[in-house]
This record gives sequence, structure tokens and C-alpha cells, in this order.
Amino acid sequence: MDNIEQQVGDMFKASGDFANAIWAMVITYTFSVLGAIILLIVGWIVAAIVQRSIKNAFLKFDNVDRTLAGFFGNIARYGVLTIVIIMVLGQFGVQTASILAALGAAGLAIGLALQGTLQNIAAGIMLLVLRPFRVGEYISTGSIDGTVQEVGLFATELKTIDGLFRLAPNSTLWNVSITNYSRVSERMHELAIGIGYDDDLRQAIDILLDLAKNNENVLADPEPYAFVKELGDSAVVVAMRYWAPGAVWWKTTHVMTRDAKLAFDEAGISIPFPQVTLSSLDADDKPLEKTDETADKPAEKS
Repeated sequence: MDNIEQQVGDMFKASGDFANAIWAMVITYTFSVLGAIILLIVGWIVAAIVQRSIKNAFLKFDNVDRTLAGFFGNIARYGVLTIVIIMVLGQFGVQTASILAALGAAGLAIGLALQGTLQNIAAGIMLLVLRPFRVGEYISTGSIDGTVQEVGLFATELKTIDGLFRLAPNSTLWNVSITNYSRVSERMHELAIGIGYDDDLRQAIDILLDLAKNNENVLADPEPYAFVKELGDSAVVVAMRYWAPGAVWWKTTHVMTRDAKLAFDEAGISIPFPQVTLSSLDADDKPLEKTDETADKPAEKS
């Protein structure tokens, strides 16, 4: 009987110890869960505040693009959330040092795998900071040209002069020389036309200057300047340099070229084609005599 009572007592004691252990575990993990929930809520709010603050700080600078401001804001937000998640895992006894080491190794592997993509991102950031071109401007790099439609972190969208869509990786735009045709307000153009040697040179120069004077898009300051550029094989090249607003530069050059041709035709000034003078020897003509250099040259051995 005593043995039965002792066994029942041991059973109740073991049950009590188990219940106490379960209760202690529940209390411990309840506080851990509550702490984790509080950390997540506070971290989410702090991440949003940091994102908004950094974005607004970047937007205060005139030379910073909205895309760049949003990019750095998102980086700050995800950085805060990553720290919060590591702190939450620490609440449950997870070794955060090993997690940080694993994240570092994963980041290195991802960086090596996405080397080209990261290069485009770095180039996109530099393009958005330095702003060598903006949306609506016409640029050319020699191999890529068009009107900028959008500047992103990975690539830049352009529209070619014939209306085609072109997507250029940012790395191809950052590592080359860029010509921005829309950045300047005024541009110079040199109109060069070849006239015949028998035509009136002064009259041709006067016609070019009158065309520049009568065109409303040609600027009076700097003053148009006409000159003889070259004495060619078939023509005398007459040129004129004038300045026009950048917005109408293309149109002005086309109109000036057309009007110059019409004005020269009306004045009787010719624009000659390339000419070549050929001369031939009659059958009775004597062949050329050998020069001393040719006569003294030894015969080649066969």
C-alpha cells in the first residue's frame, strides 16, 4: 500500500514539474512573441519614417532625380527591416552572428553573379546624380542616339529620330562620351557650297549673308560670317557660319540649305559636279624618254 501511495505521489510530482516547465516555457515564449511583435511594429514604423525622411532630404537638392531619391529611400527602409528581423530572431535564441555571416556570404555570391546588373545600377546612380542628360533631351554617343524618355536604375529608354524605341543599359551610356544636343540654347552651323571658278565670288558671299539676314531664326549676335573655305579641284567652296536657337537649329539648317540653292540658281551661279580633265597622246606622238633613274636601274633577274 505504501508503495502505491509513493508511486502516485511521484506521478503527481512529475506532473507538477512538467506543468511548471510548460508554464515557464509558455511565459518565456509569450514574452518573446510579444517582444517580437512589438519589435516588428516599431521597426516597420521606423523604417517608413526613415524612408520618407531620406527621400525628402534628397528631393531638396535640385540636381537629384526622383528615381534616385526613391532608390536610396528604399535601401534605407529595407536596411532597417533587416536589422529588425535579426533582432526578432535574437528574441528566440537564434545565433545572429551565424545569420550575419550567412547573409554576408549570400551577398557576395549574389554580387558576383549579378556583376553586370550591379554595374548598370552604379552607372544609373551616377547618371541620375551628375545629370548629363534629362528626359526630353536629344543625345548621341556615336552608337546610340535618340530623345531620352526615361532614366532608370538599370537602363535608359530613348526614342530615335524615326520614332523607334531603344533601351540602352546604363553602363553603355556612362563609359562613353555623350553629346547632348538639347542642353545648349544656341548652336552654330557652317553652310558650305561649292561654286564654279568662273562665277562671281563676291555675289555668292553677298547672297549667303542676305539669306542669313532675312531668316528670323538666324541670330544677329554673333553676326553671320561668310568666307572662302577652300579652293577645290572642281569648285571654290564658299562657307557661312551662323548661330540659331537650339530648339529650331535643325529646321533652320534645312531651310538655309534649300534657300541657298534656289538663290544661286536664280543668280546664275553654278554648283559644279566634280570634274576630271583627261588628255591622250596621238599615234605620232613620241613615247616618254626614260629618266636617268630608270636607265640606271639594273634589270631584274628572272
